Amino acid sequence: MLRDITLGQYYPVNSIIHKLDSRVKLVGTLAFIISLFFFKSFAGYAVAALFLGIVIKLSKVPLKFMLKGLKAIIILLLITAVFNLFLTPGRPLVTLWKLTITYEGLRQAAFMTIRLIFLIVGSSVMTLTTTPNNLTDGMEKGLRPLGKLHVPVHEVAMMMSIALRFIPILLEETDKIMKAQIARGADFESGNLIKKAKSLVPLLVPLFISAFRRANDLAMAMEARGYHGGEGRTKMKPLIYQNRDRIAYLILLAYLVVSIAIGRLSPV
Repeated sequence: MLRDITLGQYYPVNSIIHKLDSRVKLVGTLAFIISLFFFKSFAGYAVAALFLGIVIKLSKVPLKFMLKGLKAIIILLLITAVFNLFLTPGRPLVTLWKLTITYEGLRQAAFMTIRLIFLIVGSSVMTLTTTPNNLTDGMEKGLRPLGKLHVPVHEVAMMMSIALRFIPILLEETDKIMKAQIARGADFESGNLIKKAKSLVPLLVPLFISAFRRANDLAMAMEARGYHGGEGRTKMKPLIYQNRDRIAYLILLAYLVVSIAIGRLSPV
């Protein structure tokens, strides 16, 4: 399951989505996530699915690779669906002992599940098509107005970029430690929940030590290279909007207009 987490990974391929400015992809991801909360009918989610499908097709990233990241949140999806299914009041459809499935609960469970899937896949498109360096530069430029309020924009963008970059590294390290522990006789699968939690201790301790060691090595490397924050720093490849970025903004604006219109006009 650890190999199935795609968030934070970069998929190198030559596509129009990869060539877009990182600011466009950051704004587009945020706008797509916000648009999911406007929809109150399946027609709205159909529009979101169409938009997301076109973006995935243009990115040239295999759909199977993106959907692989959903395996890590199956438990979360099931819990969300079950809670909405049985705890939403409304017109009863099926009664199982003391639990009642309502029409509103079934509808809400479907909407929440679809929303979570689209949210994960939409976020994965951004990280899979944007290098960590470009992501840092895009976040820094996008958050630059907050600098007037004395917010350390560069440091915040750097921390978020490093955190995303460390996700696949720590997952790979976890997989190595788990295989080493299994070779020594550790059992992570059998037993009840408490026993499984206890069996994770031999895994978590070396993982935390490895994470702190990597963080210390990174800090020393940045200090040795003269890193002193964002003040006065220049960019090797400064972000400059191209015509394709402006066209992408117009397409995104059109999608938002359609999303808001469907959200207001569609029946609840």
